[in-house]
Amino acid sequence: MDARARVFNHHDPYDLKGTEDAFVAAMRENALFQQAGCADYARILREQDFDPASIQSMRDLERLPFLPTLYFKRHKLFAMDEKKLLIQATSSGTGGVKSHIGFDNLGMYYGGRMVLTMARRHRLFSPKPCNYLIFGYERTKENQTAISKTAYGATFFAPALHRTYALRWRNGQYELDLDGMKQALLRYSRSPFPVRFMGFPAYTYFFLSSLREEGIRPRLPVGSKVMFGGGWKQFYTQKVEKETVYRLVEEVLGVPESGCVEFFGAVEHPILYCDCARHHFHVPVYSRVIIRNVDTLKPVPYGTPGLVNLLTPMTKSMPILSVMTDDIGILHPPGSCGCGISSPWLEILGRVGVKDIVTCAAGAEEFLKG
Repeated sequence: MDARARVFNHHDPYDLKGTEDAFVAAMRENALFQQAGCADYARILREQDFDPASIQSMRDLERLPFLPTLYFKRHKLFAMDEKKLLIQATSSGTGGVKSHIGFDNLGMYYGGRMVLTMARRHRLFSPKPCNYLIFGYERTKENQTAISKTAYGATFFAPALHRTYALRWRNGQYELDLDGMKQALLRYSRSPFPVRFMGFPAYTYFFLSSLREEGIRPRLPVGSKVMFGGGWKQFYTQKVEKETVYRLVEEVLGVPESGCVEFFGAVEHPILYCDCARHHFHVPVYSRVIIRNVDTLKPVPYGTPGLVNLLTPMTKSMPILSVMTDDIGILHPPGSCGCGISSPWLEILGRVGVKDIVTCAAGAEEFLKG
């Protein structure tokens, strides 16, 4: 069994100590593969004077050159023939440009193993059919965004009776249908089957706030869940505390805080982070997180805010093994959460703009040349 298989087949999704050697080996194998198969990545390694064969410990991964998410929005980087990739996806493109990501067969297989393990750990699976309300795009051949694929995939945690989308495909374009969502919610609330929400927390919050203002408070069947993913994006200035959202969910829908689940991830880092009972994003074995000083890009200690650098050996189709996001976050030490999960947990504080990320990420300009 190769190193990547040992990481993604590990029984405990939060056993970072037990998978450290395998993770380091998988990252080394991946970096060597990218160097041989992707000319642009090989050039970056040369410019940074980094030899992937030197990766022997977690400390060596701190020296591994990272690629800003902005780079993937401007360039396609593949270490395999793009036509042979099993599936491709794009970022949502809220800033006007999109990242193009592709996955090989084994990468998709390991991603599937990850989702199954995480969903079992967080009790997301249910044999009881559900009705789904999705605050996102209706699935179409034209829409290749990762968020639409992820939202659709989440409807397989429990058998889907119906799926109702806030953004529906009509006459060659998407149209917002909040009235349709409202009618579906009222209809589903009278059903004996649970209801599951899925989508951006901002959209869910705005929708539930409008229901409260109208005095509409449907009580959902026992077992219903409200699942969030994707963050607040362009609505970050209107962001409210998680506790405020959970109170609103219980007030309007009757779903307790324990029925609220949030996911974190990025199209350039296809790892599933699922919040714990205390709504913290613990780092799973499939990834590692480095927080870097915004000026020097040197790693900072636990509890110190900085730029979020995400690492994973999941796919060999392209060099997304070390990605610098435009998120500012804090990595909290193991055992500081109190939920019983042993790994560190990541707190996202906010996002920086494109100009800021280019300025902060020393070396990014070199990466973006040409």
